[in-house]
Amino acid sequence: MSKRLTRSEVSLEQTWDLHELFDSNEAWEKEFAQIEDDIQEVVQYQGRLGEGSSILVACLNAYEKLQMRMVRVSTYGYLRASEDGTNQLYQANLSQVSAIVARVNAAASFIQSELLQLPEGTIKGFLEKEEELDTYRSYLLELQDQMPYQLSQETETVLASLGEVLESPFMIYSRSKSSDMEFDPILNENGEELPVSLSLYETRYEQSSDTDERRLAYASYAKTLNQYKNTFAATYATEVKKQVVMSRLRNYDSVEHMLLQPQQVTKEMYENILDIIQTELAPHMRRYIDLKKRVLGLDKMLLCDLKAPIDPEYNPEVTFEEAATHVLEALEVMGPEYMDAMRTAIEDRWVDYADTVGKRSGAFCSSPYGVHPYILMTWSGKMRSTFTLAHELGHAGHFVFANRYQRIHNTRPSKYFIEAPSTLNEMLLSQSLLAKTKDVRARRSVLVQVLGTYYHNFVTHLLEAEMQRRVYRHAEAGKPITASVLCELKGNVLGDFWGDSVEIDEGARLTWIRQPHYYMGLYPYTYAAGLTASTAVAQTIQKEGQPAAERWLEVLKAGGTKEPLELMKMAGIDMSSPEPIRQAVAYVGSLVDELEASFKSEGQ
Repeated sequence: MSKRLTRSEVSLEQTWDLHELFDSNEAWEKEFAQIEDDIQEVVQYQGRLGEGSSILVACLNAYEKLQMRMVRVSTYGYLRASEDGTNQLYQANLSQVSAIVARVNAAASFIQSELLQLPEGTIKGFLEKEEELDTYRSYLLELQDQMPYQLSQETETVLASLGEVLESPFMIYSRSKSSDMEFDPILNENGEELPVSLSLYETRYEQSSDTDERRLAYASYAKTLNQYKNTFAATYATEVKKQVVMSRLRNYDSVEHMLLQPQQVTKEMYENILDIIQTELAPHMRRYIDLKKRVLGLDKMLLCDLKAPIDPEYNPEVTFEEAATHVLEALEVMGPEYMDAMRTAIEDRWVDYADTVGKRSGAFCSSPYGVHPYILMTWSGKMRSTFTLAHELGHAGHFVFANRYQRIHNTRPSKYFIEAPSTLNEMLLSQSLLAKTKDVRARRSVLVQVLGTYYHNFVTHLLEAEMQRRVYRHAEAGKPITASVLCELKGNVLGDFWGDSVEIDEGARLTWIRQPHYYMGLYPYTYAAGLTASTAVAQTIQKEGQPAAERWLEVLKAGGTKEPLELMKMAGIDMSSPEPIRQAVAYVGSLVDELEASFKSEGQ
């Protein structure tokens, strides 16, 4: 493997085109400065929101325009820093973004405070009187739900002005992880030196069929994580303490209660996902891992072996172009309007997939209002990346429609729903690929990828969510959070799920450092919630075809105008019941059954 390339050394086709956001850094700086001057367009309404519905409409419209501009400015800064965290200009720009977001939030904090202090029935009266306020109905009604937890206007303003400071744990984590961490290279069987990076470990080495290479990379990865564990523990502890303090200041029952409230999710819905999947999925996943250990002839199963290909001789290379073709063919059932967005995303450089120095690890889709989505990922050349592409295109498709049919304040649904559109695309891809072949090994390859999706959402992220639950309860009990505590908690979470099937070594205990999701509130469990819903929707589309797909498009177009339970009910799924969760887990069991049968047919 050659050395990692810089941004300037890869072809433009492998990178995203940010010109629709800003033509240049100079244009970005000009707009940034102008926003500073235009904050007054919103502040002029401070102290006046109770004067009448027309004043409230004018204020909210002014704030909406400012938000649309802020989204473009902040997205540009974030995407530039994500593509190259070593670039000092991009780091400085991102710091500026954090600062201006905090200033805008502080300046506009009076809106929420004043509205919550209006006499009971005032907002309802405004809604009845002013037709133009109807677009803000969901926001205004949700705001009333927050009334019991609202602090004084002065306190809310102070907290908003400290936004940059309060978000600093994630900034420190992201910057250190992307630009400061260095990993020892490893040697292959020919004595050639191979580089190791966060992106390479996650997209190449974890999925390597070479056990020595995979475990050497894991050792390099764990060694560097260990060197940073105390710094990252202090950073994460600060984030957790912030959440504990904020929940108590606002008189929530717990941190979980505070973080679930804006998601419009009950504690029961949250705990159903965590408890049912962990309890009922573990036996299926242990069967899968025991099968992998036996087939591969491994002496033991380490965490780094979990993603190793179970049929290493059948692991064909896949180019980005080939993957795009597979994905587009799978999504044809969604109809022409959806497909137009998908083809445009591929052809017009919405996707940044090059592996370059300083690039953020993992994958994400950013969807700035008024432009179009942008996808970041690192291409591995394997089928797993095909599923990642389908996943991120699912996010992109979601917000193409939400942004097209809703105003900015109505585009984003609850986090509980957010992973359903992305994982649905993965399910449709798997259905398409399986329908094309009866070849045992080809089907097995697809089954492994689908199980990879469930592993990602039902295991990796769900166990992150379980880790969060334990960390928050640990902190709320007044116990200290240190590197050794976090390693112990992570080891226990992994051990409880995997039992004797996986050896939980020190490298595994360090993996709490790996994911940024711990800094994003109760986000990890929503991956499992979304995949539970998309499993059911995909099966419905497989049975009904176009009618079910059309219902799903209406769900996407609704954006954030409905609560997550309502959105899922539009698609025919009742997530207030544990039944869809159990059905999704049972489906995973059926995948393992077919995989086991495929090896028995070959006498293995």
